[in-house]
Amino acid sequence: MPLVSQSDPGTENFGLANGHTLLRHLHDPSLVGTLQHRWMREKKNVMPEIGWSQLRHRFTPGFEDILDVGIANGWYDPNILVEALVFRWVFIPWLQQELDAYRHRVNNTAKRADRNKVLPHGVPTEMWEHPGDFGVLDFKIKVDPELIEAVRKQFAPRESEVFQLVPPDFHAIIAQIYVEIGEPPVTRGSCWDVYRQLLSAFRALDEAHHIPHDIDAEWGYMMAGDEHAGDIELTPNLQPLRNGDNVVGPDGFYYMGGVNNGEGLDAQQAAELDQMVDMDEPRIPGDNEDEGDPDEQVFVGFSDEERADGSDIDEW
Repeated sequence: MPLVSQSDPGTENFGLANGHTLLRHLHDPSLVGTLQHRWMREKKNVMPEIGWSQLRHRFTPGFEDILDVGIANGWYDPNILVEALVFRWVFIPWLQQELDAYRHRVNNTAKRADRNKVLPHGVPTEMWEHPGDFGVLDFKIKVDPELIEAVRKQFAPRESEVFQLVPPDFHAIIAQIYVEIGEPPVTRGSCWDVYRQLLSAFRALDEAHHIPHDIDAEWGYMMAGDEHAGDIELTPNLQPLRNGDNVVGPDGFYYMGGVNNGEGLDAQQAAELDQMVDMDEPRIPGDNEDEGDPDEQVFVGFSDEERADGSDIDEW
């Protein structure tokens, strides 16, 4: 896990701040009493906002068009309980799979290099797993899986209603219907067909057996519940990271990281980084093993370079 987490201010992020802070305390007792989270105010949450903007620009429009098909054709009305339940059961897991695929692609695609930035260039996953190969220090915290489970039970218990797409009783019924229709895969081409098959089969079952009114009312109550009723309170009496938001460093820059509890690099770490900078460009293991000079170095092309065919280097 990272040294610190960060987010915009807001109660929806209190659980993240609490969970990450507790994990850091459990792995480093010297941090007890401090909040290991940065509240990025006044447009300082730049990198997550860039990622969100790219998602909205590149991923969202096509899927919005797919979802609009059901409304335009009269197949889905969010105000009709059974349609809303079937929609959730079909579409939310499918969209999560698509988001996971998008995340995997972004994390495993090299961004266009920028000669004006000092940050390392390369495939994000490779930089995360092997920072030394890219000339940077490694500040990741190795997390004990048992501690993760303990923190999850405290702040995000699996049995919480927030993790239920639909009421458990409805899930049991619709899952059985899904098996009976052959468990068709849900894709962008089939999602509405699967939805309509499930909805039709459920309505036929309801007509034959008449689902009790009290169960129907319970499902409606869960769907209409107050989404803020279970808001988590921020852990009280925690001091912010040292050198908080209002401390300006050299050249007017803020340090927003968590190294040494917010103080930045110490002398030893700075010397280690300087030594890495002075070294030759590191060679990434596994590249050029079967051809050319085994000591050949790897260099990243900058954003003003183009491929041989004249196309621009892909940018994420």
